[in-house]
Amino acid sequence: MRVNLRDLDLPAMGAALDGYGVDSAKAARVFAAVHRDGVDRVDGLDWLSTSIRRALAADVIFPELEIVERRRAADGFVKYLFRLPQGGLIEAVRIPLPDPGDARALKQRRRRGEATGLVALPTAKYTLCISSQLGCALACDFCATGRLRPAGGVRNLAVWEMLAQVRAMRAEADHPVAGVLFLGMGEPLLNYDNVIRAAQILSHPAGPAIAGESISISTVGVVPTIRRFAAEGHRFRLIISLAAATGEARLPLMPAEKRWPLADVMAAVREYASICRSRVTFAYVGISGVNMGREHARKLVELLAGLRAKVTLIDVNDDSGRFHPPTNDEVRGFRDELLAHHIPVSRRYAGGREIGAACGTLAATRTGGVAS
Repeated sequence: MRVNLRDLDLPAMGAALDGYGVDSAKAARVFAAVHRDGVDRVDGLDWLSTSIRRALAADVIFPELEIVERRRAADGFVKYLFRLPQGGLIEAVRIPLPDPGDARALKQRRRRGEATGLVALPTAKYTLCISSQLGCALACDFCATGRLRPAGGVRNLAVWEMLAQVRAMRAEADHPVAGVLFLGMGEPLLNYDNVIRAAQILSHPAGPAIAGESISISTVGVVPTIRRFAAEGHRFRLIISLAAATGEARLPLMPAEKRWPLADVMAAVREYASICRSRVTFAYVGISGVNMGREHARKLVELLAGLRAKVTLIDVNDDSGRFHPPTNDEVRGFRDELLAHHIPVSRRYAGGREIGAACGTLAATRTGGVAS
C-alpha cells in the first residue's frame, strides 16, 4: 500500500511510520521535514537508518500538483493555476500585504485628509487564498466558481492537495507567508475534515507554523459544521459570507438558503460566538441597486443585534455583466448606517481583477496580467 506522507498530520504520521520501526521522536522529525522543509524524497530523511529508508522508498510517495501557469497583476496579486492528478484545474492566489504599521499610518493620513485615492504600500508579507474543492456545488448567483461544471463533477480536495497549493506559492514568495484563507474555489465546510486537518498541519509549530488566528475558513453557512467547528474549539477564524440580511433577499443570490436558512445560520453563529468570545466576521458582497441601500444596512443591523460582529464589504466581481459593484455613495450610506450602530466595517480591496483573482472570479481562466 502506498503511503502519502504529504497527506498526514502528526498523529497519522506516527501511526504510518510505526510499522517501519520509526519511533515517535523520529516521526516528528519526518513530519517537520515533509511539511516545513518540503522534503520530497526518502533520501532526504537521512537521520533514518538505511534499512528503514530502503523499506520506505518502496512504499512512500510525495505527490505534487502541476503548476500550469502563474499570472501576475499590476497590483502584485499572483494567481496560480494548478492541474490535479485526477484531472481538473484549480486556482489559488498569493495576496501581497503591507506592514501593519505602514497601513495604520496611511489610515491616519486619510483621516487628516493628507492621502486620497489608491495608495500602494510596499509588500511586507503575503497571505494565500487556496481552494478546498474542485468547483463548487452551491452556485451563488454572483460567483464564477459556481458556474463551473468540472468534468466528473465537484469533488473535495485531499489534505495534500490543499497543502501543495501553499507549498508551491510559499516556495516562490520573496516575503514571509503570514496567513492562509480557505476562500478559493469550493465551500470549505463541505470538506470539513480535510480542511481542518490541513489547517492543523499549517499551524503546527513543527510544520509551516502559521498562526492559527491567521488562518481563516469562509462559509456560506453550513449549519451542522458551524456547530461542530464551535464545539471543537478551533483557533482558526470563521468568516460567514452574506449577500443579504434576510432569507427572502438572500435566496435569489445564494441558493444554499434553501438548505440552510439564514435564521438557522445565525443561530449556529451565535453559538459559535458564545464559545469563541471574539468578534465574528461577516463578509458582505455588495451589489449596486440590489443590497446596498440604507434599508439593507438597517436589516443587517437587526440581524447582527447582540453579536460582537464586524463586517467586511466586498464589491461584487461579475464578468457576466448582470451585477455591478456599489457606487461610492451606496458604500458611504451603508457604512455610515452600520457605524452609527457601532458595528465595525471595512471595505476589502478587490485585488487581481485583471487576472480573475478577485473574490468571486476564480474559474480557471487564463487571461490578463503577465503569465509565467
